[in-house]
Amino acid sequence: MKKYLMMCLLMLLPLAVMAQYEEESENGVVSLAGREGFSIESKKGDFVFKPYLLVQTAGKFNYYDDEGLDKAYNQDNVANSGFSIPYAVLGFTGKAFGKVTFNLSINAAGSGGALLQQAWFDYAASEKFAVRLGKFKTPYTHAYLTTLGETLMPVIPTSLTAPVIMPYSLNAVTPNFGTGFDLGIEIHGLLNKVGYELGIFNGTGASVNTAGKTFSDDWHIPSLLYAGRLTYMPKGVMPQTQGNPNRLHEDKILFGVSSSLNVESESESTNDFRAGLEFAMLKNKLYLAAELYYMNVGFTDRMKINDSYNYWGGYVQGGYFVAPRLQAAARYDFMDRNGMDKKGLLNMPAVGVNYFFPNSNLKLQAMYQYIGRTGHSTQLDRDIDDLGLSTHSATVMLQYSF
Repeated sequence: MKKYLMMCLLMLLPLAVMAQYEEESENGVVSLAGREGFSIESKKGDFVFKPYLLVQTAGKFNYYDDEGLDKAYNQDNVANSGFSIPYAVLGFTGKAFGKVTFNLSINAAGSGGALLQQAWFDYAASEKFAVRLGKFKTPYTHAYLTTLGETLMPVIPTSLTAPVIMPYSLNAVTPNFGTGFDLGIEIHGLLNKVGYELGIFNGTGASVNTAGKTFSDDWHIPSLLYAGRLTYMPKGVMPQTQGNPNRLHEDKILFGVSSSLNVESESESTNDFRAGLEFAMLKNKLYLAAELYYMNVGFTDRMKINDSYNYWGGYVQGGYFVAPRLQAAARYDFMDRNGMDKKGLLNMPAVGVNYFFPNSNLKLQAMYQYIGRTGHSTQLDRDIDDLGLSTHSATVMLQYSF
């Protein structure tokens, strides 16, 4: 299995992968399409400095099935409900000397290392080759790489965020499909209609800003996250949006493939191989997207477990502007959470609506999601599969961006 995973990764490296170039939303948080906003620029135009802001306030309702609840401790079916602030981002982005771009953002709604959401600079020798260093989004999945303030629904697909189910004795090791923000370095560029991005990251996620990795005794390589993504865009660069009333005359399409290998040192953990396929399309008022991802979880030698586990999941989603500022949305999310060696699948349909207030940069989002279960061999497998996930969930979120 190790040789197979390394072959898959090495096959992807020459292909490299795409950093979704979009000059109007380089910060990955707020799109500037159709806005002049506020910026400071030198007379020669070789230096541009632009601050931005994103604040999201949400009301949430989550209802959980009886499985996993202990009534003796008065655990309620309704939990994790009320008001929240998912993001309160203050940042700035800019360009210098025509070749260097930079971005720094603080998420005041986070804690610990996650307070620093992004901090990077990018040197572009040309459109075909650039180098980025710092903390930024890892090149994996269209859902995560979309501009934060322009997602179709206020909650990204559950299949990307929910931890997988493993045997009870191994529950301390519960990776998920998404890799999100991380610290590292990548090369990226745009070659005609093909974009590429290839990077090496700590593999510790958004909550860690320190260097604490070592060498893997199992793989004999640095215990880091190796990731790459390749996209083909026959109609030009695909904007990183899932719905924007200022982009109702686009005609773009994207096909992508990505892969990553998160290598651990000789600790009680796992080596995780991920691969994904993606599709996205913007056609005037219509947005469509679909992703399919796979993960193999293999344990380090120190854990003395020869078994490995395979998981897969994905989603299909779409949005349509039924009015110039009103977007209807729907998503079908699915996940093989208990592994391919067991029967059973989570089905997670969701519907939503987005309204963009005129002349105010306010966006109102609402969604409802149901988590169903199908195909399990036993009732116990069925009960375990959705532990920690709400059967019914509803979110209403108001967002302001500047």
